[in-house]
Amino acid sequence: MPTSEPMTIFENWFAKAKKAEPEYYNACSLATVSANGKPSSRIVLLKHADEQGFVFYTNLKSRKSLEIKESPHASLCFHWGNMKKQVRIEGKAELVSADEADEYFQSRPRGHRIGAWASRQSTPCGDTDLEQRVAYFTAKFGIGKIPRPDFWGGFRIKAERMEFWEDRKFRLHVRTCFELKENNWSEAWSKVR
Repeated sequence: MPTSEPMTIFENWFAKAKKAEPEYYNACSLATVSANGKPSSRIVLLKHADEQGFVFYTNLKSRKSLEIKESPHASLCFHWGNMKKQVRIEGKAELVSADEADEYFQSRPRGHRIGAWASRQSTPCGDTDLEQRVAYFTAKFGIGKIPRPDFWGGFRIKAERMEFWEDRKFRLHVRTCFELKENNWSEAWSKVR
């Protein structure tokens, strides 16, 4: 693996994943931890990545959002089986700006925007309850603009550590880890395992 900036490696692998696994190339496991130290993980979809961090959007009243507010440390794990590659990212999560969330929200399909209003993520709900809420907000907004709910937004995970894993024969996998120190990335280690 070339010893370049980890974002360059990530962008290269991500572009290849988009071709190799087009349906869910941006799916990753997000792990958070509650205030009492209990971990939880779930799949989210990465919507943007650059030197500033890795962005996903969600209901701000969801369990993941509440846990991030309690403890901002989080990690992402991408696994692209067809490419036999994995990337782990660790860092602190922070809310994206309201302008950034507004812009992304308006880029979503109309049904997704209605769904954001209708969903009470992480709370029990019957099928008919959700359908009734979708019908209510569909009627409420009609054909007009659908504003972003104040309980919906995004988080940016500012990477502090990135680990790249590549599958090799005989389980001699290659793992390369980078760490951010004083705003500079350095290769912490690379090994076969």
